[in-house]
Amino acid sequence: MLAICQNIRQATTNWWSEFTLQTKLLAAATLVVSLVMSGLTFWAVNTIQQDARLNDTRFGRDLGLLLAANVAPLVAENNLTEVAKFSRRFHSSTSSIRYMLYADKTGKIFFGIPFLSPELETSLSIERRIELPNSYANNGGKPMVRQHMSPSGVVTDVFVPLIADQKYLGVLAIGINPNPTAVISSNITRDVTISVFISIWIMVILGGVINAVTITKPIKELLGGVKQIAAGNFKQRVYLPLGGELGELISGFNEMAERLECYEEQNIEELTAEKAKLETLVSTIADGAVLIDNNMQVILVNPTARHIFAWNNIDIVGKNVLYYLPSSVQIEITHSLHKMAMGNCESAEFRVQLNEPTNKTICILLTTVINVQRENIKGIAMTVQDITREVELNEAKSQFISNVSHELRTPLFNIKSFIETLHDYGEDLGAEEKREFLETVNHETDRLTRLVNDVLDLSKLESGRSYNLHRVDLTQAIEQTLRTYQLNAKDKGIEIIQDAPSNLPPVVGHYDLLLQVLANLVGNALKFTEAKGKVALRAYELANTSSFERVPQVRVEISDTGTGISLEDQQAIFDRFFRVENRVHTLEGTGLGLSIVRNIIEEKHHSHVHLVSELGVGTTFWFDLNIFDEETKSESQDIKNNSRLDMHITPENSLKKMC
Repeated sequence: MLAICQNIRQATTNWWSEFTLQTKLLAAATLVVSLVMSGLTFWAVNTIQQDARLNDTRFGRDLGLLLAANVAPLVAENNLTEVAKFSRRFHSSTSSIRYMLYADKTGKIFFGIPFLSPELETSLSIERRIELPNSYANNGGKPMVRQHMSPSGVVTDVFVPLIADQKYLGVLAIGINPNPTAVISSNITRDVTISVFISIWIMVILGGVINAVTITKPIKELLGGVKQIAAGNFKQRVYLPLGGELGELISGFNEMAERLECYEEQNIEELTAEKAKLETLVSTIADGAVLIDNNMQVILVNPTARHIFAWNNIDIVGKNVLYYLPSSVQIEITHSLHKMAMGNCESAEFRVQLNEPTNKTICILLTTVINVQRENIKGIAMTVQDITREVELNEAKSQFISNVSHELRTPLFNIKSFIETLHDYGEDLGAEEKREFLETVNHETDRLTRLVNDVLDLSKLESGRSYNLHRVDLTQAIEQTLRTYQLNAKDKGIEIIQDAPSNLPPVVGHYDLLLQVLANLVGNALKFTEAKGKVALRAYELANTSSFERVPQVRVEISDTGTGISLEDQQAIFDRFFRVENRVHTLEGTGLGLSIVRNIIEEKHHSHVHLVSELGVGTTFWFDLNIFDEETKSESQDIKNNSRLDMHITPENSLKKMC
């Protein structure tokens, strides 16, 4: 039963919701008018009935007083025959009297019309009495009036005391029928009211039908046409055979549609071109761009933003941007987005660290999009910049400054300490101590000079300065490097091996830079190799073992039998100021040599520096250089493309051979 009631309620709700506002207002107005008319009718009927009851009451009271005045003496004389005759004549002559009853002082009925006294006594052997209030005999002869409902209508009951010679003899009860004229008037009024009520609804329904046929239908047709125009369908037309104002309205609509269609045909190509330009511009900018409306729905997003937020496989347009942003970004910008949508903020900037899909740092700039009049907010533009590289550079810069400061402070402190000692206690020091102090100061000065030179070299290499690559005789650079370190190797008891063929082809490079690379690598090898160890410098042309043509190359290897480098240190060996000697011994160095080597080989010669090392066995560094080609003058694009190829030949065999 409950389900049926719910279905009926739902059906009624759906039925009512289908009506237009005009129909609902018309139904409400009709209901109000109907209720007002019904109320007036009921008020009129009740007024007429109350007047009729009042008249019946007055008539019955007067009639009872008149009858009581005539029959009271007869009752006092106990002349019931005359009372009966008079009562019958009175009853027959007055159509309004329904009954007449006579009762004695105790209330026992002794005569009644249309009932006879014997009938009253023998009918069902029931004694009929009139129950009156105890104080009724002392009310001064005033009649008492009441009414009761009968099948024929409301009957007015009048009770008149029978008094003769100021002696209470009993009571006379008279029943008065309702006034026929009032009843007929009430019925007529009720019928007329019902007719008016029904007529109003019939007129309203007929008016609604006529309105739907003559006005609502054309308006619905026009509304559908306007929606089609708003949707961009300028071919929409409305054809209805109507005249008057509606006909003119339909004609004006069709004319407007024709002009819009003509305008669209004339400007569609230009608009399409401008839109394509805008989308191309947004899609090609380096920063991510997301345009959202006031409800946080995405309107436009470019490929850069899709890549940053991993939206490449998601149709994000038309969806709430907050549901698809990374959690860290949501926490940062949600409050500001809502403030900007409400007009409480015009712009905001955030720096957020992303952990997915990759670790990166982004800068988000939020700006409100306002209309020409600067009154309404049309949306919010979100610009996303990937500043991971900038952050890393700033951190590297800070780290570089910190490391340089630390490296400079140590030798300067030592120099100052020994010079102050010589200055303050020079006369008390012996010649040997003075010479030792001066040698330490000289050593720290050389260390400081090397550090400054290395920093200047690295800064020069990273400044973006362009170096022209030419034909370089690699054999000459190798011999010059070995001559430089020959005495140093002899003092330490280390054997230097040169393994480079005399017919080694020239390579593409910068002679001074390559000389610096060889010097750093050989110097490191000598520093980390114990006495009776070996340092080898090899160069040989690589065989073309690949299945495709590539630029021929020469490989350069610097091997030693020193302490070796652990796998953990190999990951950071080329970082600035990283020194292996901090972990294995106390040899001094700036920690910039290998950083300089990597920069020269990778950035200037477009190659890679590799290493193979084993603790207690030794280390081998190697890199490849393109062979100089007279026809291309060494500057072809193939140099950059092919110089990064890893060869299948590995220097591990060379390292094992030395050991």
